Amino acid sequence: MVAMRVATFAQSNRMIADAMRVESVMATKQIQESTGVVSTDFGGYGADAQHVINLQVSVTRAQSYIDAATLAGSKVQVMYSAVGSVTDILTQLRSQLSAASTGSSTEVNSAISSAQQMLEQMGSLMNTQYDGQYVFAGGKTDTAPVDLTSFSSGTGSTTTADTSYYNGDSEIVSVRVAANETVSYGVTADNSAFEEVMRVLKFVANSTTLSSADITSALDLASTALDDTAAVQAKLSGAASSIETASARQADYKSYAETLSNDLTSVDVAAITAQLSTYETQLTASYSALGKILSLNLASYLK
Repeated sequence: MVAMRVATFAQSNRMIADAMRVESVMATKQIQESTGVVSTDFGGYGADAQHVINLQVSVTRAQSYIDAATLAGSKVQVMYSAVGSVTDILTQLRSQLSAASTGSSTEVNSAISSAQQMLEQMGSLMNTQYDGQYVFAGGKTDTAPVDLTSFSSGTGSTTTADTSYYNGDSEIVSVRVAANETVSYGVTADNSAFEEVMRVLKFVANSTTLSSADITSALDLASTALDDTAAVQAKLSGAASSIETASARQADYKSYAETLSNDLTSVDVAAITAQLSTYETQLTASYSALGKILSLNLASYLK
């Protein structure tokens, strides 16, 4: 006698379809459990996909602003430190000139000798580099802005500006810290404050002697240069503060955008694990019931 199965095709087909659906859901949940995110591709986010993309772009953009601000901030700190050293040079020069004002030839010679060394130090400070770039060269960051080769000859004048030492350009460097905000922080080596320092150092360094009038003129120029250098340093301080503030705003926004993105993309792994346990129990029961149905035949049914 040929065994015949009981007519349960529709029911078993439906149970198989339900079991396959549960398997598909479990597969998705298992990936979520292992990765900690809703989906490994944007297609899995449905209507939220565009929001997720926009937030991730915002996070990346904010980080780029933060990185740019960090680099610019570091450059400003280097420049600020260099200008502080210029202030020290001027203070020493004024001290030397004051001592020379007594008319002592020893003090005069000492002032001249010191000015020669200070001029070299000044050139070195103006050629300060950071991250392989000359910070006082304007836009020509690959070119040393100060060349003392020809500038060091002759006394020049305490009243006539001379920037012949400068090899940079007039670009004032700035950094974009937001979509609609830039902060200018650049200072070039031909800035009037630095030119005054170079001028007074050249005058003293290349003099064979210093008269009372020469010393008075040099002291006046040194005092003016000191005030103007302090103004440059204050400007750098203000730029550093603006850059830091803008960077902090971008960091806050980045954190906010990351939180929103994580809310859309992250899953509760513990909850997913619990759901997987429930689905596994459900799937086991479904296959058990399906097995019983598929094992029934007419002979078994008539017994």
